[in-house]
Amino acid sequence: MLAYIAWHRPADGVDRDAYERAVAHFHSSLAHTPPSGFAGSVAFRAPELPWLGPPHPEAQPQPGYEDWYLLDSWSAIGVLEEASVSHGHVRAHDAVASTTGVSTGAIYRFSEGNASPGEGRLAVWVTRPPGEEHPSIEALLGDGMDPSTAGLWRRCIGLGPAPEYCLLATEPSAGVADSRLPAGWSSTVSAREVLWNG
Repeated sequence: MLAYIAWHRPADGVDRDAYERAVAHFHSSLAHTPPSGFAGSVAFRAPELPWLGPPHPEAQPQPGYEDWYLLDSWSAIGVLEEASVSHGHVRAHDAVASTTGVSTGAIYRFSEGNASPGEGRLAVWVTRPPGEEHPSIEALLGDGMDPSTAGLWRRCIGLGPAPEYCLLATEPSAGVADSRLPAGWSSTVSAREVLWNG
């Protein structure tokens, strides 16, 4: 299982409620006419997304958003890309794209536990220092997690700034505590609110 994750924030002056309705409408459009290989999606309001960068200092505070698109294969990523801007979905897609101020994304591969991103309302994002690998980090991060409700994901491809791992859970497990991480690694806990789940 793969997940294309898009993080974004509305442009300055865009009404938050209208933006959230547009995001939900796009997800609903994909659910109504799913592309081949598409296994569902979830959209969250997510206040803690430091890799999106800080908002413009003179702008009204705006939350960040995190969209998960679940896919059953690498080829499904290309199908989703084409379908998003095709006849059936292009108006819903453009309603979000035209009002987005900043965005980034990444593709993650499911490692272990529960693959549903809607189950864990808490995301623990683990970032590694540049050039640093750790052969046993994945086993460490899964330590103490409940596999029936929590899921561990690893980044395969970054399309911009993005953390290396994500643990979705109802609460952080021992393995993602800063005190347990190797030197230079860090974690960011993000409590998200579901905007759309399907």
